[in-house]
Amino acid sequence: MAKYLPGKTEKFTFGLWTVGNIGRDPFGGPVREQLTPPQIVDLLGSVGGVYGVNFHDNDLVPIDVSPAKRAQIIKDFKKALADNNLQVPMATTNLFGDPAFKDGAFTSGDSRVRAYALQKTMAAMDLGAEFGASTYVFWGGREGAESDAGKDPAEGFKRFREALNFLCEYSMSQNYNYRFALESKPNEPRGHIYLATTGNMLAFIETLDYPEMVGVNPEVAHETMAGLNFTHHVAQALDAGKLFHIDLNDQEPGRYDQDFRFGAANIKQAFFLVKLLTDHNYTGSLHFDAHAYRTEDYDGVREFARGCMRTYMILKEKAQQFNANKEIQALRAQINVTDAKLDALVSGFSPVAAAELKKTKFNRQALGARGLPYERLDQLTMELLLGVK
Repeated sequence: MAKYLPGKTEKFTFGLWTVGNIGRDPFGGPVREQLTPPQIVDLLGSVGGVYGVNFHDNDLVPIDVSPAKRAQIIKDFKKALADNNLQVPMATTNLFGDPAFKDGAFTSGDSRVRAYALQKTMAAMDLGAEFGASTYVFWGGREGAESDAGKDPAEGFKRFREALNFLCEYSMSQNYNYRFALESKPNEPRGHIYLATTGNMLAFIETLDYPEMVGVNPEVAHETMAGLNFTHHVAQALDAGKLFHIDLNDQEPGRYDQDFRFGAANIKQAFFLVKLLTDHNYTGSLHFDAHAYRTEDYDGVREFARGCMRTYMILKEKAQQFNANKEIQALRAQINVTDAKLDALVSGFSPVAAAELKKTKFNRQALGARGLPYERLDQLTMELLLGVK
């Protein structure tokens, strides 16, 4: 067991809302008592190996709390963080829970709601900065529609853009140095959520006034809900230099947002994700936005937290074994044929390159007839994951 215990260098984080989840669902009430934020921090401290804890504004400070109570909450939380040697790398705003946001926050059709959403977010950014958060996540949980009869979606995108531009300037004016990370989701709790995928978010970012300040926070469950390959979306974010944060959990395609323990549903997909992050030297936080099963008490929640981190550590070792395995790498070399001359020609246009390509003769039949050993390679990957390779 000790072999896969994480250290702080892995930057594993959990949210107050994840380990503090009380097990309520649409069909049943709570099964665990509500813990205070300091108690949640103590629980994470007892797990071992956790780097940090993240929060929505109202996870920490209730929405209608008095100034005196707010000050006491912050004082107690800071003490718990210090006692357990935990950081706050990321903060975010709850713009989906309060009834005021039932038809969106930044994209609401009511200008009063949009203004309130900005006010609430600025206050939440102040709170996150007080704890040293450097990443600020935006999940538009109510930014969308069940019916497009009432709002123009193009106007919704415009309003979302205006809000982010405003908040980028607010961050700069306060010298917060936040990196903003946009989190997509196709549906739930809205029937249809605007900017439904990581690719949508990446395209949207380029329309902002300060695109260099804004990246993405992809979540396993959200892309998988729509039947998409999450690893490919993370790869696109890496390629764009926009992977500012990542939410790890697990999900079965076509289901509601399950937020399972990382690796609990699709171990091969989890492996390829960890391999991608490892191969590309991702150094940001690894945030587990997941919940323990409703069957568990708080001892089970500790096992859930340990399991998330342990699975990641095991898969990281498996990725290293994959990269070092001679048979696997020989098969990859057989699939990925390198021709230095052709690679040079296609790497960038020039009249000379275009002319050379036009006169190059290719054996199309031979290219089509060449066998690519994916069956053997995938089987070896499975055997490695199953511990027999």
